[in-house]
Amino acid sequence: MKKIVFACLLLFQVFVSLGQEQYQPTKENLQHRKWFEEARFGVFIHWGVYSVLGDGEWVMNNQNFGLAEYELLPRFFNPIDFDAREWAKLFKQSGAKYITFTTRHHDGFSMWHTKQSGYNIAEATPFKRDIVKELVDACRKEGIKVMFYYSLLDWKRDDYLPFGRTGKGIIGRDSTKGNWDGYIGFMKNQLTELLTNYGKIDGIWFDGHWDKPNADWHYKEIYSLIHRLQPQCLVGNNHHIAPIAGEDFQMFERDLPGHNTTGFGTKAEDIGALPKEVCGTIAGSWGFDIKDRKRKTFKEVLSYLIKAGGHGSNLLLNVGPMPNGAIQDYQQERLREIGGWLKKYGASIYGTEAGGISPTDDYAFTRKGDVVYLHVLNTQLRALHVAGFATNVKSITSFDAKDKIDYKLEGSNLQVSLPVQKVDEPYVLIINTK
Repeated sequence: MKKIVFACLLLFQVFVSLGQEQYQPTKENLQHRKWFEEARFGVFIHWGVYSVLGDGEWVMNNQNFGLAEYELLPRFFNPIDFDAREWAKLFKQSGAKYITFTTRHHDGFSMWHTKQSGYNIAEATPFKRDIVKELVDACRKEGIKVMFYYSLLDWKRDDYLPFGRTGKGIIGRDSTKGNWDGYIGFMKNQLTELLTNYGKIDGIWFDGHWDKPNADWHYKEIYSLIHRLQPQCLVGNNHHIAPIAGEDFQMFERDLPGHNTTGFGTKAEDIGALPKEVCGTIAGSWGFDIKDRKRKTFKEVLSYLIKAGGHGSNLLLNVGPMPNGAIQDYQQERLREIGGWLKKYGASIYGTEAGGISPTDDYAFTRKGDVVYLHVLNTQLRALHVAGFATNVKSITSFDAKDKIDYKLEGSNLQVSLPVQKVDEPYVLIINTK
């Protein structure tokens, strides 16, 4: 009997040890995940010294700059038109609940006054102001939460070497100075600054894992550091693979969950149970591109927001400010247009869950309790046919509930007669299930 008891105790200790090795999110973290899932819309901001060249955020790699050449850019970076308060007001008008700002992109330049390197906005530019601080303060005043993008990949530092998949044509790097542990330490020190000096931060958005997919990124140390400094802080990683222990949300780059139309995205079988976020652009590129001719229409970006919601995901919509610190007029216009739509139909997006049927180019469903929201994306249709609608329908009305909508539900096949719209933009009908 004693042997049995001893064996049980030993087995229990093994289970406890294994459990301690697994990530257990705190109460604060779980509450923040709930906030994140309900937020549904955020603004992504890609901005750095690369904007001076007007050729996107990958210009250092794509044009094979030499280090000495690229290091001249900070001297030209003097964004005298940057006004964090005006940015924050714009984001508020857009209906966004949070922003994600590129504190450091792949070129290694830091947009805050870091003590880990002189290659930063306060020391290497004539601007000499801490943009991160100003933006965080302004967004907080508008009630907008703040997340930080942070690049794992670095095209400047020698301790990052040997090369990964990118940056091989950048001139002036010394592969004999590679020091992976030193580089990991550098990142941990910078993350400590970001999570210590700027108050409550709502999330860290990592990018660049794919440059060295087989490297030991020390995620357990890094994620534990973040959660120790700020337990509520959500961790996400744009690695395009299944979630790793310690992560709190899963993102999908330029793609809806499970679609992988880009070819480099997350496979359907790698989608986890974490909160989801789709990220996309208003322009063709993330960073400012003066020759960008792929500007998305209001209907395109709005449809993306709605489809993301139909998948139970947030949309993080990107703007790429110009080197003078101003956001291009057409990008401001898109944000305000979305804000205007959300003022009317926001209840069909904020705080909702996936509608149970995969969105199409014609429609998308979201749900909140006993109410299902039918978003009509193709406004030219006079009738809608949906197969596989396995939900009871008591009535269908216009969004303001003033008009009843004719419908027919036979088994799981739903047919809806659509009203004529005066404006060619997606609209919402309410399906009452009880």
